[in-house]
Amino acid sequence: MGDSQVLDHGQLTSPTRDSRGDQMFPTLEPQEVERLGRFGELHSYQSGEFLAQVGDPGIGLRVVLSGAVEVSQRQHGGPNLPIVVHAKGGFLGELAQLSGRPSLVDAVALSDVEVLLISPQSLRAMLIAEADLGQEIMRALILRRVGLIESGGGGPVIIGPAQDADVLRLQGFLSRNGHPMTYLDSDTDTCARTLIGQFEVTPEELPIVLCPSGSLLRNPTESALARCLGLVGVIDPERVYDVAIVGAGPAGLAAAVYAASEGLEVLALDCRAFGGQAGASARIENFLGFPTGISGMALMARAYNQAQKFGVEMAIPDEALRLECPVEGDGGWHTLTLANDERTRARAVVIATGAKYRRLPVEGLERFEGVSVHYWASPLEARLCARQPVALVGGGNSAGQAAVFLSGYASHVTIIARRPLADTMSRYLIDRIAAQPNIEVLEGAEVTALNGEGRALHAIEWKRRGDEASTPLGVRELFLFIGAEPNTDWLSGTGVALDPRGFVVTGLEAAPSRLPLECSRHGIFAVGDVRSGSVKRVAAAAGDGAQVVSNIHTFLSQIGTAHG
Repeated sequence: MGDSQVLDHGQLTSPTRDSRGDQMFPTLEPQEVERLGRFGELHSYQSGEFLAQVGDPGIGLRVVLSGAVEVSQRQHGGPNLPIVVHAKGGFLGELAQLSGRPSLVDAVALSDVEVLLISPQSLRAMLIAEADLGQEIMRALILRRVGLIESGGGGPVIIGPAQDADVLRLQGFLSRNGHPMTYLDSDTDTCARTLIGQFEVTPEELPIVLCPSGSLLRNPTESALARCLGLVGVIDPERVYDVAIVGAGPAGLAAAVYAASEGLEVLALDCRAFGGQAGASARIENFLGFPTGISGMALMARAYNQAQKFGVEMAIPDEALRLECPVEGDGGWHTLTLANDERTRARAVVIATGAKYRRLPVEGLERFEGVSVHYWASPLEARLCARQPVALVGGGNSAGQAAVFLSGYASHVTIIARRPLADTMSRYLIDRIAAQPNIEVLEGAEVTALNGEGRALHAIEWKRRGDEASTPLGVRELFLFIGAEPNTDWLSGTGVALDPRGFVVTGLEAAPSRLPLECSRHGIFAVGDVRSGSVKRVAAAAGDGAQVVSNIHTFLSQIGTAHG
């Protein structure tokens, strides 16, 4: 067998594998393998020996030099599904190999096998040093992860009632972090019922999550699930990073990419998922270089993968609770205390925490949140409102993008906006909304009440300003895009100056002799939506992230000189 062979037994479904299998599983030429030799070391495996098993820490990319290796995907309650057989010139691995995260597939030697093992650190060095070859390998790693997401391969099994708030929460968390999963409806799936009985799970403990390691979690937090899956590891408390970036939205990821690509040691943290609010955008059409538009998730996933390629250490989800700053002029490091009681140190800190969603001032809102009230419109939410009428509150670009996206799923979309759309939304979106026959716009209007049973919404009430009576509107799903407030509560007590609205002040407005994106505290910088005076656009946030790196270099040179 001379080439990698994709196996299709009519069982494993992956549209990307079917359409781009040659790019997903390329075979390297002998001269290409020779070029990789300086980055790895030789390893041998006997026939029948596992090279990788689901849940085991990833040890890097393995290029097959001789023999054959079968890669397969585990399926719940059945035998493994073969994916590919790698022969000479094939290579094992997907995006997990960039950071040493757990394997999502099993790989077993079909004969005696010799491979070239390239560790995660050496793999990242290779992707940069061997640009053309690195591009081919990086594309394959990305496509393999996409294929696993499409088929649910190697991920956890979530079991619980359909449309349960915690089921949706866990699905959304994994989806936004680009991790495969399988879902079983506890009300209709016989296998799910068997597992619930086997583990004596009570209704109050649903949903449960069966991790690839075999661990069973009962309605876990996102942090507990992430640690069970190996998505986030222990941070070395003795290590001092050049820069710690708090927030992994467009600004934070841009700062991470540019800082790491210029040789800085970077730690990036986010309390939920990479991408921030931009990651939840259905389609971004005014970002430079994407004339046909791109989904926020796709754009942010590219940035996230790019950051990993350059060696950024990702801690997601890890929430920063407190920031301690050194005394001005005394040197020392900034210290971040995390929600899991870990502490980490950095010479510089970038605040990229963006903004948190503004909530509708209507009684009983919290009762419906997570089930019928949503703050973003991803494919997960779109499936909930298929062929049903929905309402959307907001008049900005995010609201317009969401309305157009949802109109492809819902039977009718009603936009409720306090001001004329022309005052707050880009013209191209207004024109697109006008062209959709199933979108209705109510301007100068507001929601006055929510009606439902339990956590399920049945209808809303709305009225125009000046009207006495409200009008009922029968909808089961309500989407809120009414702006955001700065996510700066965690900075209390740090001495970081905020403007009257709570955004971080930077530059000369913050203190004399400060760098353009530096805060009132030396060595702390703010970028993106959290910065006072920033333009609330994805491109502007990414620009901030790129620009701040030159500020960081200047700061590091200053403290380097000060400490000799």
